[in-house]
Amino acid sequence: MEKLCEVCGNEQPAGQTKCRYCGTRLQQDNMLPVPEEVHRIVNLELGRPTTAAALDRCSRELDKARSEGIAVITIIHGYGASGQGGVIRKECRKLLEFYKESNTIRNYIAGENFSRKAGPVRALLRRLPSMAHNKNLNKTNKGITVVEL
Repeated sequence: MEKLCEVCGNEQPAGQTKCRYCGTRLQQDNMLPVPEEVHRIVNLELGRPTTAAALDRCSRELDKARSEGIAVITIIHGYGASGQGGVIRKECRKLLEFYKESNTIRNYIAGENFSRKAGPVRALLRRLPSMAHNKNLNKTNKGITVVEL
């Protein structure tokens, strides 16, 4: 049965004594169980909510995911019909910046910056190699934000 390294969060085969990603010495009884789901998608646009309702749902989904051991959430907030970025997108990112500064989330990456070339993305991929297969990677999608819990 696989477990997660408690330092970097990567999956490790049972019986492994050293993390193959970060090199940390592993103690089997100190390793975390692998959650069945590592990544979740949350669509804040569903039902065309008000900005306040979308932000409230965003907060609830982040809390729920954290309690369920989810590592990453892709938030779909849309880009807005104006072509300059919608209100939900802007306010969602303000909320995520507040959460980041208050250590509620580890980090967030704007969809337009979700590229293998970006330092925060490379760090995310080192911690969670399964995210290398994410369909939004390298797509410069301004309508999403990737949140690492």
